[in-house]
Amino acid sequence: MMLKTITLGVGLVGMGVATLAQADTLSAAGGTAIYPVMSKWAQTYKEKAGTAINYQAIGSGGGIAQIKAKTVAFANSDMPLKPEDLSKDNLIQFPAVIIGITPVVNLPGIKPGELTFNGQVLADIYLGKIKKWNAPAIQALNKGVQLPASDITVVHRADGSGTTFNFTNYLSKISSEWNQKVGANTSVSWPTGVGGKGNAGVAAYVQRIAGAIGYVEFAYAMENHMTYGRMLNADGKVVEPDMASFQAAAGNADFGKVQDFYLILTNQPGAMSWPISAATYILMRKDASKEENAKVLQFARWFLTDNEAQAEAKGLDYVPLPSNTVHQIEAYWKAKLGA
Repeated sequence: MMLKTITLGVGLVGMGVATLAQADTLSAAGGTAIYPVMSKWAQTYKEKAGTAINYQAIGSGGGIAQIKAKTVAFANSDMPLKPEDLSKDNLIQFPAVIIGITPVVNLPGIKPGELTFNGQVLADIYLGKIKKWNAPAIQALNKGVQLPASDITVVHRADGSGTTFNFTNYLSKISSEWNQKVGANTSVSWPTGVGGKGNAGVAAYVQRIAGAIGYVEFAYAMENHMTYGRMLNADGKVVEPDMASFQAAAGNADFGKVQDFYLILTNQPGAMSWPISAATYILMRKDASKEENAKVLQFARWFLTDNEAQAEAKGLDYVPLPSNTVHQIEAYWKAKLGA
């Protein structure tokens, strides 16, 4: 059911565009992590500005490919591109919101937030080394929790995914074995498990398979009433996935010290920091028409600064960017696009 709802949401945006013959339309594609808030923004922005946003939630890898191919006005990726790659492909990027990626499970009798994980245990599960839910390493983090002796089914992304990039980047920082054998990227050679397309696909598999574990952007866990896990962070503190822990991780995001906003936010220090946090990025072409880029920037300025847009983001557990970062983004637009 969830997959149908997500697909229907994308389709509805597309149908709205099709009926607006002469109205402004912006085509876009990219990550599924941002889709819940992007679809909400698209609906509100069309009502307020008359511009339709036709966003295809196809994964960060697909979005990057489409903006490189000049087939969309803007793209989204949860993996920032390196400055040299942006320059090579005549692109710019800037953050939109901060997201949190969380482990989700399907274990009868286990409530949301009842299980605790750390990076080493997640790495060993995804390496196929931990195969049972009552394994000593899981039990040690969850004293007093009755864990079944059932098999663990690993669920991962099947498509090119910025969510995967940040998840595997985090595992690479924690586990030297993961870093050596698998590494971090939008697509990796998974040692074990089954693949789902998009955050929605991973969530659907986890909900369907007893004993499953996956990783999704937190909005998907909330919208679909999934059993999410807590995490042991870099300071050795157990934290819940929520706005407070995402904001704590985002507090370390000093975009003014990096080129093209290139910043990875996994495993940030701080007693309250959620360890698998990330900025999600908008990608644009420098060589697109000034008229088209002006429309994209008008939309971006709206969702970065408008009170209603910010409230919609918070309502779905995304962290809006602070005003000083927004000012840095506006200066970047002026420098890169003359806007």
